[in-house]
Amino acid sequence: MDFNLSEEHLAVQAAARDFAQNELLSEVIERDNAQKFDPALIRKMGEQGFLGMMVSPEYGGSGMDTLSYVIAMEEISKVDASASVMMSVNNSLVCWGLEKYGSEEQKQKYLTRLAAGEIIGAFCLSEPEAGSDATSQHTTAADMGDHYLLNGTKNWITNGNSSSVCLVIAQTNPEKQHRGINALIVEKGLEGFVVGKKEDKMGIRASDTHTLMFTDVKVPKENRIAEDGFGFKFAMSTLNGGRIGIAAQALGIAAGAFELSLKYSKERKTFGRPISEHQAIQFKLSEMAVKIEAARLLVYKAARMKDEGKDYIQAAAMAKLYASDVAMWVTTEAVQVHGGYGYVKEYHVERLMRDAKITQIYEGTSEIQKLVIARELLK
Repeated sequence: MDFNLSEEHLAVQAAARDFAQNELLSEVIERDNAQKFDPALIRKMGEQGFLGMMVSPEYGGSGMDTLSYVIAMEEISKVDASASVMMSVNNSLVCWGLEKYGSEEQKQKYLTRLAAGEIIGAFCLSEPEAGSDATSQHTTAADMGDHYLLNGTKNWITNGNSSSVCLVIAQTNPEKQHRGINALIVEKGLEGFVVGKKEDKMGIRASDTHTLMFTDVKVPKENRIAEDGFGFKFAMSTLNGGRIGIAAQALGIAAGAFELSLKYSKERKTFGRPISEHQAIQFKLSEMAVKIEAARLLVYKAARMKDEGKDYIQAAAMAKLYASDVAMWVTTEAVQVHGGYGYVKEYHVERLMRDAKITQIYEGTSEIQKLVIARELLK
């Protein structure tokens, strides 16, 4: 097994690191405080190819593999997890789903603009009473012949306000249960489509998370993805790949906190010498490094399996489960290494700790990942 990155992968890593350090770092604290992401930065991410990394060049994407994507996600997440979650949703959930299952007309109309970063997308699955239980969709899409009539509410939607296109999972035939669910492409601006309140979150605060409400929204029949009743399979397949992106985000958050802690430990002095010379700090740094490297190997393995066309469901769940726990542990230790300075925003690690928590929750909680892993083991 070759653990070395190719020249192409190293080039992606360098480009993502350069963008993170030169474009995202300078005002990341201000964006977190304001709970707002600069639209100009979204456009720059699109211009750099970060919003359609795995999309074929035929549709305006970069045509890269999943490993390139997670490498870039790690570097972006080291600096700004709000930027990386927008990047993750657009790549893993929206663009990938459209290219894999969308019609040629849908790809030409929506995917090309999404991949280029001209617009960004949102993935609308969670509801007030249907988060992890994706089969219990209360949002309905009544079949009216040439269109669907969409009614319902979606919660916790990343890019909820900034997106132009939403992939909405809704129930059309309740008697068929999960086989009656459809996936619809819904454009902003349609009558009856309302963006609700913005969530005031603990972490990833610059990323906009909103409630979306649909009241008799007319969605053209041609905006249904794949055949009637495919929506549940579409959602589950898309989320399996999405777990790899979130695992990469968690890995990046942990790695960013570790790098800050390593640097700080060499600069901060107590009792006349750098704290890096104290065994207690050395033990913390060592354990951080080991956990991060283990998480990285799990994330890279899942990405490679996806690229090789193998069944990656278990690998993605393992990577997401472990990397998110590592992110929470490492960032907490990073605050401890920084002492009192770790508790103030200037040193970044308190923000990374707040950002880390969400990686244990979205794309399925840790408990959900364990169920996925167990299901695969017991097949």
